[in-house]
Formats: sequence, structure tokens, C-alpha cells
Amino acid sequence: MNIENTQSQMRKGVLEYCILSIIRRSEAYPGDIIDEMKDAGLQLLEGTLYPLLNRLKNAGILTYRWVESTSGPPRKYFRLTERGKEFHILLQSTWDELATGVETLARKRDESQENQSE
Repeated sequence: MNIENTQSQMRKGVLEYCILSIIRRSEAYPGDIIDEMKDAGLQLLEGTLYPLLNRLKNAGILTYRWVESTSGPPRKYFRLTERGKEFHILLQSTWDELATGVETLARKRDESQENQSE
């Protein structure tokens, strides 16, 4: 079995939630999203981010505004729509359930291994 593929799929599963969590705090420029993901130890490439932002915009989850830049072309800053805020709340709930369930299962495994070694 290919561990890299499994790891990639796990990351993709939470990517949308992570990006929306960043944008939920304040509108964000894609370069800032990439930097924040990197600071959190999560790799994100522009080639992955831009199609995802466009898909979320087309779904009514995000909107954007153009901001003039003194050092180049105008920049798109993304923010959540009302629908996006509701969607993020649902993702938060799903993440909480998954994280709790996974942690519970991992803890049981660790407890079982401790009991076997005694």
C-alpha cells in the first residue's frame, strides 16, 4: 500500500475546512493563505488553492474583492458569504466529531497496548 497516497487523501479531506477557517477570521489573499498553511506545517500549492477557491466562489461559499497594490497588479481578497459562514459551522461540527472519534479510537489502542505490556 502506498503511504504517500493515503497521507495525501487525508490532507485533501481537511484542506477545505482549513482554508475556510483561515478566511473566516478575516478576508484573505491567496498568498497569505498559503503562508499560514505552511506555518501550520501543512503544505499547500497554488495549483491546488486557486481551483479550490474558484470552486467555493462558484458554490456561493466565498466572495472576493479587488484591492489595488502598490507593488504590482490588484489582488483578490476572499471572504465568506453568509452561506459560507453556515457551511463552515457544519464543517466545524463534522471536524469535531471526526477528531473526537479518531482520538477515542487511538486512545483505546494505546490503552490496549499498555495493558498487554504489563
